[in-house]
Amino acid sequence: MWAVLAIALKLALEYVDSYTIVWWRFLFSFVVILVIMFFKERSKIAIVKRPPFLLILAGIMLGFNFIGFQQGVNFSGPAVAQIIIQLGAISFALVGFLFFKEKINRIKIIGFILALIGFVLFYYKQIGDTSAAPRMNLGIIWLVIGGLTWAAFAVLNKILIKKITPLQINLFLYGIPTLMFLPFADFKALFAPHSIVGWLILIFVAANTIISYGSLSIALKYIEANKTSMIIILNPIITIIILELLLWLNVSWFEVPAMETIAYVGAGLVLLGAVLATGGKRG
Repeated sequence: MWAVLAIALKLALEYVDSYTIVWWRFLFSFVVILVIMFFKERSKIAIVKRPPFLLILAGIMLGFNFIGFQQGVNFSGPAVAQIIIQLGAISFALVGFLFFKEKINRIKIIGFILALIGFVLFYYKQIGDTSAAPRMNLGIIWLVIGGLTWAAFAVLNKILIKKITPLQINLFLYGIPTLMFLPFADFKALFAPHSIVGWLILIFVAANTIISYGSLSIALKYIEANKTSMIIILNPIITIIILELLLWLNVSWFEVPAMETIAYVGAGLVLLGAVLATGGKRG
């Protein structure tokens, strides 16, 4: 679902602003989790009385990740957002090697180097000398923030999942950011009489949150950090394929800026490097 999320988030910006989208996504997920816990694990809701500090911090990190990615999509577009945000998966894999004692070898080191070269090529070619450079730069700054805070969130999540149930974790992962972005939410715009398409987009981006991150919390309990990252890295490939299809179809309802060959090379190196760094052979 993450593969089409960036495109859906761009479409959602036609109805509400970035902060309202982020708040809406967290509120929707928080309410769903609260209802599930009320019927399934009611006693465990008591964790709200004395929540672990790391759990609160994880919620804050996820909040910054969401707004970083959303603003990245807003200013830089879905394709750029999906490539630059890979910094999060790569950083998470690096932390896995350094702190979780997950094994690293020459292939994985080469992967980190290729990803770095790819980031430089992709960034340089996408910025170029265009008048959109300041806006693109702003988006990339937001995406770097989003990527690094996602890595921090994922590390905290991996630690917490050993002690707390996924539902308890998700209750805070969605609840804390809901409070964080409450002052910035535009309720008038959000609950305006949107079209059916508008509401479907808003519901999709909200449902995407709870399904994707709920699955991630469970996956982190059973899969190494580097393997989880490798799965996540597949999403940009699907996103770019969809965008290229929309460009080929010349649709009028979604603007798809064409990328030059060197930008594809850079993107390819980022993804190849990320795959090698997070999923190379062990040992």
